Amino acid sequence: MTVHMAKDRAAKDPVDLALRQRGRASVDFITLLRSAGRDVVAAATEAMETIVPDPSVLPEDLEARFREVEAALVNEPSYRTQKLTHEYHARMHGVVAREAFEQVRDLVEGKLRCLDDGPATLTLDPDFHAPDYWSGVDIHRTLGGWDGHEFQGFIHSEIIHKKMVAYMFGDLYGQRRDVAALAPNSSYERILDMGCSTGYFTVALAQLYPEARITGVDLSPRTLEQAHRLANANGWAWRLYQCAAEKTPFASGSFDLVTSYIMLHEMPEAAIVDLMGEAFRLLEPGGDLLFADVTRFSDMDRLQEWKADTAARFGGEPHWRASASLDLAALAASAGFTDAKTQNLGPNRYPHVLHARKA
Repeated sequence: MTVHMAKDRAAKDPVDLALRQRGRASVDFITLLRSAGRDVVAAATEAMETIVPDPSVLPEDLEARFREVEAALVNEPSYRTQKLTHEYHARMHGVVAREAFEQVRDLVEGKLRCLDDGPATLTLDPDFHAPDYWSGVDIHRTLGGWDGHEFQGFIHSEIIHKKMVAYMFGDLYGQRRDVAALAPNSSYERILDMGCSTGYFTVALAQLYPEARITGVDLSPRTLEQAHRLANANGWAWRLYQCAAEKTPFASGSFDLVTSYIMLHEMPEAAIVDLMGEAFRLLEPGGDLLFADVTRFSDMDRLQEWKADTAARFGGEPHWRASASLDLAALAASAGFTDAKTQNLGPNRYPHVLHARKA
């Protein structure tokens, strides 16, 4: 395994964000509500394992399994409480984050607009038509989706991610750096980050491969704008484009590393197949593919699979079930890649990482 040397400094935030008291209190409340639910989740999990001591007896069909487990847990207080708190968080986290931003908009808007200029470039397509699987879908049940507010990219990155998600799940960059370091070469010249969103994984790539020319693509103009600000704040000359990752405008053989981080589960199976083919086309011979996504259902027992599927069902993840059921190594091989192999990181086998090479 090649050892990569990351830069010592962390990525510089585009804007130092200090929420006003009411916004901070609302963000803290909804975050603590979800986090405090960990004890409830533990109790609910214990109840599930008591009711279903042998997951193999559950129905193979997920819909039948859902009905059976729900019926068994309907009167279990911890499970009902867990569903209530998670549902409230899913519905309200986007509302709370947007309201918190509006309270400080007068303090940060000018600073954000100053970051429109810098070494990074952003190309938005005014005639862009998003794929059907994206249009009208509020991913993660975020209010208005990724583009429902002029500064939704900033709201998602700096409030939802850094003040809610990070509190619940810890370091947002560490796991991404771990995944980026799995690429087998010590250096790359031309990297494409598919589904770059607001740029968290792109930061890991920039830190690990500082000499590389980095390109990012995403469907969302608002998240791309935030990635653009982040790059300019750090002096990175990223090239960012609004396009579908499975149908990019770049010439064949344009890159020596193509990546994505936790994007595949947002796509239906047909789009993932197209994505693999596009990644193969874009790589030069000898180039590497590095994709990370959610834990495979094949790595879970039937109760764990039900829990993951249920969380996705109520968490605004319409394609999770189909995507998590796919054998990514087999898909990569079908697209023409060689040496396709997968591995799981972390104690919960998350994320699931695919590496493959174009011969």
